[in-house]
Amino acid sequence: MTTLYVSHPASFDHEVPEGHPERPARMRAIERALEDERFAALVRVQAPRADPSAATLVHPADYVEALIAAVPEHGMVAIDSDTILSSGSLEATLRAMGGANHAVDAVMGGECTNAFVAMRPPGHHAERTQAMGFCLFNHAAIAARHAQAAHGAERVALVDWDVHHGNGSQDIFWDDGNVLYCSTHQMPLYPGTGAASERGEKNTIVNVPLRANDDGEIFRDAFETAILPRLEAFQPDLIVISAGFDGHRLDPLANLRLEAEDYGWATRRIMEIAGRRAGGRVVSVLEGGYSLEGLSKSVAAHVHALMGG
Repeated sequence: MTTLYVSHPASFDHEVPEGHPERPARMRAIERALEDERFAALVRVQAPRADPSAATLVHPADYVEALIAAVPEHGMVAIDSDTILSSGSLEATLRAMGGANHAVDAVMGGECTNAFVAMRPPGHHAERTQAMGFCLFNHAAIAARHAQAAHGAERVALVDWDVHHGNGSQDIFWDDGNVLYCSTHQMPLYPGTGAASERGEKNTIVNVPLRANDDGEIFRDAFETAILPRLEAFQPDLIVISAGFDGHRLDPLANLRLEAEDYGWATRRIMEIAGRRAGGRVVSVLEGGYSLEGLSKSVAAHVHALMGG
């Protein structure tokens, strides 16, 4: 089993104000965690820069053009109170997009079994026409569409275990019968979407809200009873994970009580289904995770599982 690790120094150049939780230190925490000898066999590559037109797989061209035009030459500008553009933001998000698409190419082409893309800013809150929640372009959604457009994937499943509901991904795939979107998330919590009753036009949206202080046992039960059966029945050609690690008990932005090994367990369960239904093909794309300790331990558990550990 070969696992691809995709990253790029441009992630550090997406600047945010002092005290912002989605900060470059997140990347340093991940890099340090993956320096451990357990990860010596990772195939490490730098994320290529996507052409901005790749974003039009899920975002209208005028949205893409307007976002690019808003990037400042110097300093920072705020799209909203949480979502920031700096002079390095465009390069970072294009590398994140390019990295996710490159991972899809490698996995669909049989160059590796699975991949983890560690880039920032995250993407799953970015709706078709709205940047929000730290997110500019929706990299995981673009990767799913890229698998369909470039590799002929008929069905793609997107599993989102970030503690915040992926409203952007749900918005993008709401009426798409060929993309299954499954999410566990704390509710009530930002952004306020993700009720179990939100099922999409073609019943391909699966939301499993968790409550504050729910622990790993409840998280695992939600996966076993509500998400994994739908994933198996969908028989996807590729599984994309929106891998947010802010459900960890140390995270400052939410109130779940997950441990790092809960993410390792979820990874292995997804891989089991991928092995039976999707030729083992899994692409994981980093989303949230704002406790540096929680993030580093959770990423280590996730990547170790991807590697067969």
